[in-house]
Amino acid sequence: MRVAERRNKQSHHAILQATLALLESDGYRSLTIEGIASKAGVGKTTIYRWWPSKAAVALEAFTEQAAVMVPIPDEGSLRADLNRFFSRAFQVLNSSTGTLVRSLMAEAQFDSTFAQTFRTTFINARRNALMALFQRGIQRGEVSARSDLEFLADMLYGPMWYRLLNQHAPLDDVFVEHLVDFVLGQTPPFRGEDREAFSTVCLKTYEDMHEHEESAKGTNE
Repeated sequence: MRVAERRNKQSHHAILQATLALLESDGYRSLTIEGIASKAGVGKTTIYRWWPSKAAVALEAFTEQAAVMVPIPDEGSLRADLNRFFSRAFQVLNSSTGTLVRSLMAEAQFDSTFAQTFRTTFINARRNALMALFQRGIQRGEVSARSDLEFLADMLYGPMWYRLLNQHAPLDDVFVEHLVDFVLGQTPPFRGEDREAFSTVCLKTYEDMHEHEESAKGTNE
């Protein structure tokens, strides 16, 4: 490995670590490129060579940290994988990281450019991690290939973000179990034409049941 390449990797790592430390101590609003450069021991031009803005470097640092702290598990079944994945996510969100995530989500409400970067960098990365679990579940035959995985992801992540933001109830293992049981216990929603076909089957089943009940009443009379 060339010296220049090794130094670049060292500088890149130093910048991300400095960014995380400043985010934890001062928050996103107080974060500056100058501050990152000073803490990392690099020049501002080095940072701007790799990232266009403080949002870009902050979210790359945070996304990489999330991937390390909440990795993609392989416990042998979709249910076990989801329980492990969200249990670990909740542990992280119950630390000081949860406060940082709330501040980043708040920032996204007031800065549309930041919101776009937040979605494409952090949110998409965490959704992709969850999608990997669903895809493995499809391969195992635990989830229908016709399932609307985006909807299932919303059903799992939505309550997590709601509790994180409102702080009205804990993010704990009991909630993980209830959440996973609820989502996996429901008939998987389907996409597009599959959803319409599924609705038709449900309606036909209801009509058949109703006809059977009416027939039974007539026999009893």
